[in-house]
Amino acid sequence: MYISLERILSETPFTVGESILTTRSREAIASGPTSVELYTYVSEACGATGFSTGIARFKPGAHLPYHAHGFSEAVTILEGDARVLVEGRIYRLGQYDCIHFPSGIAHHVENESPTKDLVCHWAFATGRPVRELIDRQFTIDDRGNGDPTPGDPETIVRYKSDAIYELSKDAFFLDLFARRFGAVGICGGHGRFLPGASLPCHIHDFDESITIITGKAVCLVQGRRYELSGCDTAFIPRGLPHRFLNLSEDEMSMVWVYAGSEPDRRIVEAQYCSGELAWPGADLA
Repeated sequence: MYISLERILSETPFTVGESILTTRSREAIASGPTSVELYTYVSEACGATGFSTGIARFKPGAHLPYHAHGFSEAVTILEGDARVLVEGRIYRLGQYDCIHFPSGIAHHVENESPTKDLVCHWAFATGRPVRELIDRQFTIDDRGNGDPTPGDPETIVRYKSDAIYELSKDAFFLDLFARRFGAVGICGGHGRFLPGASLPCHIHDFDESITIITGKAVCLVQGRRYELSGCDTAFIPRGLPHRFLNLSEDEMSMVWVYAGSEPDRRIVEAQYCSGELAWPGADLA
């Protein structure tokens, strides 16, 4: 269901503008002789409300020990293969597979490869990323390449086995986490753009994070143009007109995250993104 333009204009206090995050804050967590590098992109530090996103890079053999959060978390595999333990239940995830952990559910993520890095995109339903280490033993139940069973709190969406839809011409999307998959307060997925593909100018009733994971993207926000690649991330606050285009000769792909439980958007005139029409209250450059 699309939101009304009148509601956006009346309820959205444009207190922050967009941010393009190319400089990451880095936290290195030791894990034996190797480490996990955590990069925070979008958070309350750039004005985000109710969610945060970033990247975790696992060196060969590295792992994050059992921990839990007081909010939903979704982890999407970008490179490599992950071994994920959820209170003893073991799953193996490949590229663009996604697992959602509900609030309070203990989980452990590791890179079993002795030679290749594992890179994951994470999304939290909070603007302030925190974790609590869990010192408990769990009974092992190795699910291999299988999925959770009815009654398990975690959910997995596998990239190759779920429905991909064409959101716009030559722009193919897959929802990876949302309310219907158990997430609370966040939703997101993967988008693949063929050369020349784009999304129309649109707005949301919630903040958005867009991380470009392959290729090059052009982002237009009220006449301001940005070029993103190599996990550059755009933070777009709620109610601000924007669009993404692939003007290159190669495919481009992204991971998008909304601070809302289900995807929702309202298409607006293209001139609001190009800057030919001014969006009321959005002159925050």
